[in-house]
Amino acid sequence: MTPINEIPSLSIVVPCYNEEEVLPETIQRISAIIELLIEKNKVNSSSCVFFVDDGSRDRTWEIIESHAHSNSFVKGYKLSRNRGHQNALLAGLHNAQGDILISIDADLQDDTSAIEAMVDEYVKGHEVVYGVRSKRETDTFFKRYTAEAYYKLLAKLGVELVFNHADYRLLSRKALEELKRYSEVNLFLRGIVPQLGFSSTSVEYERHERFAGESKYPLKKMLAFAAEGVTSFSHAPLRFITGLGFLVSLFAFFMIFWVLAVKLFSDNAVPGWASIVIPVFFIGGVQLLSLGVVGEYIAKIYMETKSRPLYTIEKEV
Repeated sequence: MTPINEIPSLSIVVPCYNEEEVLPETIQRISAIIELLIEKNKVNSSSCVFFVDDGSRDRTWEIIESHAHSNSFVKGYKLSRNRGHQNALLAGLHNAQGDILISIDADLQDDTSAIEAMVDEYVKGHEVVYGVRSKRETDTFFKRYTAEAYYKLLAKLGVELVFNHADYRLLSRKALEELKRYSEVNLFLRGIVPQLGFSSTSVEYERHERFAGESKYPLKKMLAFAAEGVTSFSHAPLRFITGLGFLVSLFAFFMIFWVLAVKLFSDNAVPGWASIVIPVFFIGGVQLLSLGVVGEYIAKIYMETKSRPLYTIEKEV
């Protein structure tokens, strides 16, 4: 780990989807942070913030364009259609310039003051700096405990993750160039970045309430993203259904003896009940569950083999 002596250029990447209510405040706060870091000679004057409009249906792009013309720090990319948070984030990282890149969401729940601490850690020689939530008191009870349980589950499944870290992180240009080699379609960046293997550290911050607007991650999207993380980095579900199949087979074997015992040694047997109904429902349910899990992995293989572009940039300012 070698300390950095030159003043680096900083690019901050902010994916946006229908963020017209919060965006003016986000631009103001991030611009102020960049200006402060330039005054302290921690980053150079070419530093800027890249907003990536992920196919928004509101005035998000109009606001980005307007501020780009009046604020020298603001630049923007507009994707041709909605591609999802991870793809929009990757689009910004791939196209932004700078020696160091920091990704942050537009909703201001992640504390922007942690950006300076991240830059300080980079100067010390770290190639990757993770923003880690020290407190989640603004989250609902359900969201907080399900999120923490999810991180623990992924760790149990062998997925390398930073606990309570989302997508607020710093990447050096060296780390980013390595990240570009990962061409997979099923993106789960918080699982990919730890695999880069460069010197890393973390900066803690308190998570705030959303400044304005509504969350773009309702329960349905959260569950889909959670499944993405599991199936993209662990084959444990496949091993689980293999073990489950063994247990079901063992159960069926004992069921045969039980049915024969009832038939031969008692008068309580109802014709067709034990030998048909229970095994059909039980084994049928397990088969459908197993096919669903296997199908999820096959669907990922299908999407990867297409090798379609992850995003298309329609406009740039």
